[in-house]
Amino acid sequence: MLTLPAFLLAISLLIAVHEYGHYRMALACGVKVLRFSIGFGKPLLRWQSGATEFVLALFPLGGYVKMLDEREGPVEPAERHLAFNTQPLRRRAAIVAAGPLANLLLAVLLYSAVNWLGVELPVPVLAQPAAATLANAAGLSGGDRVLRVALGDGALQEVMSFEDVRWALTRGALQGEDLLLQVARQGQTGRDVLLKLSALEATDVDAGLFAKIGIVGPLTRPMIGETAADGAAVQAGLLQGDEVLAIDDQAVLDGQQLRQMIRNSAANGQAKTQRWKILRQGQQQDIQLTPLTVSEGDKTIGRIGAYVGAAPEMVLVRFDLFDGLWRGFEQTWDVSILTLKMMGKMLIGEASIKNISGPLTIADYAGKSANLGLTQYLIFLALISVSLGVLNLLPLPVLDGGHLMYYLWEGVTGKPVPDRWMDRLQQGGIALLAVMMSIALFNDITRLFG
Repeated sequence: MLTLPAFLLAISLLIAVHEYGHYRMALACGVKVLRFSIGFGKPLLRWQSGATEFVLALFPLGGYVKMLDEREGPVEPAERHLAFNTQPLRRRAAIVAAGPLANLLLAVLLYSAVNWLGVELPVPVLAQPAAATLANAAGLSGGDRVLRVALGDGALQEVMSFEDVRWALTRGALQGEDLLLQVARQGQTGRDVLLKLSALEATDVDAGLFAKIGIVGPLTRPMIGETAADGAAVQAGLLQGDEVLAIDDQAVLDGQQLRQMIRNSAANGQAKTQRWKILRQGQQQDIQLTPLTVSEGDKTIGRIGAYVGAAPEMVLVRFDLFDGLWRGFEQTWDVSILTLKMMGKMLIGEASIKNISGPLTIADYAGKSANLGLTQYLIFLALISVSLGVLNLLPLPVLDGGHLMYYLWEGVTGKPVPDRWMDRLQQGGIALLAVMMSIALFNDITRLFG
């Protein structure tokens, strides 16, 4: 129920902030703004304020600021000094750049708000890594608490939650940099562990990437949650709240390991009966359980018809005014740089174009984040705002970055881009944008319905 309202609110807010950046900078530079529109198509609401008409239109997937410009219509001689095209180069560039920069500034404020409000996140304690993964080969084990991390030759940074670990893994994998983790176990001294992320050649950021690394989620107790009436768990006599101690005499340390053992029970195409040792109300019991087999892509996996794993231990991460604001700047910068690097990798074929998302995926995540609460929705808004800001600064015709590219040419040569070249570049930009939108929509449909 929240998906559509959350999506429309997100898109409308981000577009409004982007266009407001253009609008305010235009007024500051002495340019007359004729119309400020959120959306395209038939106007649903309009009002006049000074010389500017404000419009809310039918289709909210965009917006524009229409300024007085001799290239778009006749201008009275008395108002020529108010036209956009008559402004000095530095003012035109400032007006164009103000939109994307407004989105980046919004992201800083949103991240800062989350830092000030505080957010409940899983503690940075690792689950047991699967065999034949980087984490297992490096010597990490379930129960290790990550204290600090460092990418490449960078300085060590304190880890406050499991999300800090996940973000460091994402950056390291996509940038091809090894990650140093300082970890400790309860009652033991700390130690350094080096994850060779540079050997991954990662192209996608998905669950498969973290599965290869071996760090999928935080430590959770191997508890049985809600069960399905016709599932293998109920048939074997498992109850919600049972804690699994061992399967076939192999100790079960956490929920992630338990889920993997259930999945792997059908590795040969048919699940075998397992001997489970469980703890129920302080008493150990032995049961026999045969997981059901289901197909997942080209694999056959085991299922027991129950939620597996308790909720992880949580910690409240909150910062004071100045630390929260500074961290907001850092988060916006880090996401911006990673976004640019991902785009560069996709351009040269080192990253999959499956990472391009469109409106359906954005709508899906808008609804999911809104269901999780205010802070998660603010984080979602910040991430999309960064993406919008960075995308519009790319030197592609029809985008703000393309216009800045024209102004750079004008600043270097002292002459504007010839009209015939401008027309060709605009046509090429529209074609490229159409291709990108088609890829994004295809990825959306595949991701959501494939």
